[in-house]
Amino acid sequence: MSMKKGYKWALGTTLAAASILTLAACGSGDKKESSTKATDLPDLGDRYEVDKTKAAWTLDTKEETDLTWYVNADWWNTEFGEDLVTKKVKEDLNINIKFVTGDDTKLNTLFAGGDMPDIVTIFDSNSQVARKAESWALPLQDLADKYDPYFYDVAAEDTLNWYKLSDGKSYGYPDYSNTADDYASGDIYSRDAFIIRKDVYEAIGEPDMSTPEGFQKAMADIKAQFPDLVPFGFNDFAADGSGNGSMDGVLQDRLGVPYLTEDGTYYDRNLDEDYLTWIKTFRQARQDGYISDDSFTDDGDRFKEKISTGEYATMLIGSFVNQGISLQTFASANPDGEYIAVDGVMSTKGNEPTLTQAGISGWMINYISQNAKDPAKAIQVFTYLLSDEGQMLTNYGIEGETYEDAGDGKVQFTEETRNIQLNDPEKFQLEYRIGEFIQFGHDRYKALSDQSYVDAVKQLQEWGDGKLTPEFATENIGPEAASQEARALSAITTNWGTTLVGMLRSDSDDAADDLLNKYKDFQQQNSIDAINKVRNEKITENKEKLGME
Repeated sequence: MSMKKGYKWALGTTLAAASILTLAACGSGDKKESSTKATDLPDLGDRYEVDKTKAAWTLDTKEETDLTWYVNADWWNTEFGEDLVTKKVKEDLNINIKFVTGDDTKLNTLFAGGDMPDIVTIFDSNSQVARKAESWALPLQDLADKYDPYFYDVAAEDTLNWYKLSDGKSYGYPDYSNTADDYASGDIYSRDAFIIRKDVYEAIGEPDMSTPEGFQKAMADIKAQFPDLVPFGFNDFAADGSGNGSMDGVLQDRLGVPYLTEDGTYYDRNLDEDYLTWIKTFRQARQDGYISDDSFTDDGDRFKEKISTGEYATMLIGSFVNQGISLQTFASANPDGEYIAVDGVMSTKGNEPTLTQAGISGWMINYISQNAKDPAKAIQVFTYLLSDEGQMLTNYGIEGETYEDAGDGKVQFTEETRNIQLNDPEKFQLEYRIGEFIQFGHDRYKALSDQSYVDAVKQLQEWGDGKLTPEFATENIGPEAASQEARALSAITTNWGTTLVGMLRSDSDDAADDLLNKYKDFQQQNSIDAINKVRNEKITENKEKLGME
């Protein structure tokens, strides 16, 4: 999946929930009249006859439709109909799409003005915009039933159920929504790993680094034999406090720290004994000179630069596909020193890793607004992009022109396309746009080609085989935006970021414990019990949505 800003951007960009909370008179209590209502969708006339066995876009006789599509991201490429991918979309669907981009402020302005676009894409499934979608968007089930029942053949039932609101209907559909079946299929890959330079690993005798003692011994050996390298690195801490690199969730997944207690309620992973043992191990490693203080201040670009030059001997790395270019740059220049995934940093309790991927909530969530000028064409866009035709187009282009059958159920780029992909990435991005049109993307289609990922990450992905574990029950369990509990949780989250850095940089375990105790007190002072009550209620709701026991 090609996303320039990456998942950290998405996680850090929660919609301005406080300002959008009322949805500018589109809220459930003061719903303004819309040009189109779910119960009063316009008839098709003689455009086409609905057929459950055929996608409506193949039947529609309307010669041309203009749609406006708002994407809540300033970085989105607004061009349409010029590159290979969107030109084909334009031809197949007989549409012209005008993309509009913006930020939370612009989105709020759209709601306030009432002049909503036909399709809206946001990034926060826990926001009020998503939770109040029935007040401004059309139900996908109503649209499919009336205009395009083939939609049900290409949409995942679990994903639709996940996005159902209290009226029993789904309004948004995301990209990269992984269901339980997807996790079990083997077609999606892990994204986190403990990695080490191959030349370093061999030079220090390929030691066991799975235990704190083994890890510390290996760090000492690296420091002695490779004094110019930083023995251990990790993903950058977000400057705005929105993320703690790979030092909490990524590490916790590797250690198999549970998400729920034995009785199925919320478990505070940050206070887990196994996890804290490793935090103190890393604290000691920093004190012994095996972790650079720069790791706490470097930004994402600097982190990538250091990867590309092999400055870190080992790393606990999250979302390594997003670091793929840097990993490949180093591997290409140093084939004997490429980074490999090994069984380092493992549970002291004997837990197996429970790695996660994009969950069922996905990333970009797409809606059809009640103001849609042609709701039939809008749902056709959804169906097309979710179908095999749309997925193969957006991931690989046009068969015979940009990709071909590689046998064994795989495909590969043509020699010319592959050459452009490798040697002229700007042309590949702007003229082809393969892998960029991702509003309905899914990782399972990436599995159809060995060329979907750079070579440098393939062994890392293989290490994670069989270790992916869905954690749907704990997705989107935060308190309602702008509520007292939400404000309290925001304060706790910020405090945790400061506490974690402080613990890692402490001069003793006792000092780290003092910081942790202060954090526990801060939790109590900021309504953690009320927050957990909300979390547990939502965990129950999530289980009910998916029929989980």
